[in-house]
Amino acid sequence: MSKCCCSQNNSGLGKYDPAPYAVDLDRFPNIVTDTVPGPKSREMHERCTKYFKGLSGQVKLFPVSFESGCGCTMRDVDGNDYIDFSSGIYVTTLGHCHPKITEQVQKYAATLMNCHDFTTEIKTRLCEKLAEVLPGDLSGFQFYDCGTAAVEAGMRVLRAGSGKHEMVSCFYDFHGKTYGSVSLAEIRSPVYGAVRAPGMHMVPRPNKYRPHWSKPDGTIDTDKYIDFYAEYLDRATVNAVAGFVLEPIQGWGGSIMPPDDFFPKLRELCDQRGILLMADEVLTSWGRTGKWLCSEHWDVVPDVVAIGKGFGNGFPVTCVAVRDHLKESFEAISASSSYGGNPMACAAALASTEVIEEEGLLEHAAKLEKLFMDRMNKWLTQYRIVGDVRAKGCLLGVELVKDQKENAL
Repeated sequence: MSKCCCSQNNSGLGKYDPAPYAVDLDRFPNIVTDTVPGPKSREMHERCTKYFKGLSGQVKLFPVSFESGCGCTMRDVDGNDYIDFSSGIYVTTLGHCHPKITEQVQKYAATLMNCHDFTTEIKTRLCEKLAEVLPGDLSGFQFYDCGTAAVEAGMRVLRAGSGKHEMVSCFYDFHGKTYGSVSLAEIRSPVYGAVRAPGMHMVPRPNKYRPHWSKPDGTIDTDKYIDFYAEYLDRATVNAVAGFVLEPIQGWGGSIMPPDDFFPKLRELCDQRGILLMADEVLTSWGRTGKWLCSEHWDVVPDVVAIGKGFGNGFPVTCVAVRDHLKESFEAISASSSYGGNPMACAAALASTEVIEEEGLLEHAAKLEKLFMDRMNKWLTQYRIVGDVRAKGCLLGVELVKDQKENAL
């Protein structure tokens, strides 16, 4: 059985050895039980689910009980070793138990675990680092413990900063599981209930593979989408829209990537109408697409950004970042939270940011995009069930269809 590399002593880290994080494909995966999940996993799962309900679909399909993780590998309670292709649902971007992040969380777990929103040295350093790496004048921050809380806080900033209250969002985007963030998304009863908050408007967003509006040459017509938004705003509201909220790339909706001219034109429309633009980058931020923010690919600075998932590499910490002119809106909404800016969370986020810089992972994500697209593009000619392939950094999508020629689902 392979030895978990994260059991090594990494004390005194200023530098760390990344070599143990390389995966030996002759050793991984390594299955030692006759069936998977193994007997200990099944027994543990049955004990837990007597009480713990509301499991995700992947757990229901494969009820394994994990014990440890290292880099992009995981081990279950039966001693089976796996290669982790889920990254804790887009979370452990830097791998399980990265030594620098582990050390920093351990340090603050042993010194100061929580002091509400009082100032700490580690929170100050994190804010300074965010102001350094984020684009434009994104210089106001508040920290939370999950993505949906960050989205909800971002919506409150939009309302406080604009003096208006309604929102526009896009079909098939995903923004979280609390009432406000669910109301930004298309309701799929009974999953989230059938009631959306009032004042929530939804519009279609560009999908290059399945466009609603096309040019004569068959390519997507971004202008038609923007014109539709403008007409919808004129007819549906009376200057009541506070913000346009959307994912730069749809994650749950299928890794749907917009045409390159979409975000600049949407930014222009919002500015013309006095509407604030909010990017939900919980999934797309912190290096996954090869930039700190995915919106940087189009040289667009949103007014409000929700940052999460890989931000703390598994530690529950998220961030709302706002442009300079909206910083005081945090004061108006009573923005602080019980857990968001605690020292352990700030340490995890700062260490994750420093690791991305030190290991050149933004550049590496761009290299991986080329590697994967070179391979995936070949599938378009090899397999008729592959309708489309797409990538932005390490955020990939492969669309499977019944028949490629008919573009049929």
